Amino acid sequence: MGKSQKVATLLGERQKIEKEIEEIQKSCQHPIKSIKNVRERLDSTSMVVRWTCDTCFSIVGIPNNNELQNYLKQ
Repeated sequence: MGKSQKVATLLGERQKIEKEIEEIQKSCQHPIKSIKNVRERLDSTSMVVRWTCDTCFSIVGIPNNNELQNYLKQ
């Protein structure tokens, strides 16, 4: 298998995985949340502080100023 075929195969697998993750996140009830540093976007190296679901790792909100200050004190 050539490099271009390998890349095409991997990109196809990644697309399937991303779709499966998206479906899990859409159906999740987000029962437990935590404030964490996460990437701003999938293709970004910039980090932001967000509420995330501990079950599906989805971003579920932006902490308010008090929550952010308490998180930063830890």
